[in-house]
Amino acid sequence: MRILVTDGMDKTALAKLKENGHEVVEQFYEPDALGAALKEFDVAVVRSATKVRAKQIDEAKGGKLKVIIRGGVGVDNIDVDYAKENGIEVRNTPRASSNAVAELALAHMFSCARNVSVAGHTMREGKWEKKAYSKGMELTGKTLGVLGYGRIGQSIGAKAQAFGMNVLAYDIFKVDGLECDTMHYAEMDEVLANSDIITLHTPAIEGKPFINRETIAKMKDGVIFINTSRGTNVDEEALLEALNSGKVRAAGLDVFAEEAASNKELLNHPHVSCTPHIGAGTQEAQQRIGMEIVDIVESFAK
Repeated sequence: MRILVTDGMDKTALAKLKENGHEVVEQFYEPDALGAALKEFDVAVVRSATKVRAKQIDEAKGGKLKVIIRGGVGVDNIDVDYAKENGIEVRNTPRASSNAVAELALAHMFSCARNVSVAGHTMREGKWEKKAYSKGMELTGKTLGVLGYGRIGQSIGAKAQAFGMNVLAYDIFKVDGLECDTMHYAEMDEVLANSDIITLHTPAIEGKPFINRETIAKMKDGVIFINTSRGTNVDEEALLEALNSGKVRAAGLDVFAEEAASNKELLNHPHVSCTPHIGAGTQEAQQRIGMEIVDIVESFAK
């Protein structure tokens, strides 16, 4: 099959596809050119940079395209239902990057709790502000609220319990066998009110941001907030207000409402630990994503 890879892919997986006899083209297309290009390929492999909307799907109709594969968890950059209505399947790789995203969320928790980001930044400015940053917070014994207890949420929940934290989890689906002395499912308001740290692991939610002035007001004073899901799930103006007032002690953010992130007031806030959407950015995760893509491609090649 002819395979278009628009946003990069693990080299080992690329080599495997070619070894299996497929023609692989690595090229990014701007939105206006993408639809016409898709007609010439059986498979399109995309990451978050490429958006496949109804316009591109309409332009690809009548061509060779059988499946769009999203290398990652979320598929909100693809009009999934419209693609399927037009005979184009959509797949993703939900298992491959779960651990990497969970570990980054944990890294942001430590950074926020112990002032790692801001303390390191001030040192590079030639300052030695030991007293200012010696009032950190330990994670052990704290309550972690996990909003969205799917694969990533469960991974961070297990890691948090290993650090001696108690976990409250909110999800519309409850997986049997996960509850124990240190992990309980709870309703949204209970999680918000009783968590020392809240981490968000939901898919992109349409309409009003999931975390907004109303939900922030229900949180504990001095809560730490982590978001490695989707930037549009958070009202950044409301979060900034909460950071300035002290309602939110600190925030760890890997995703933003607009990417590349342009909210300089939020990015430069001393109580924000930020990264440029690198949740799945580990060598191990990219290898797993690549090989999962290979498996999906081969299932369509049979």
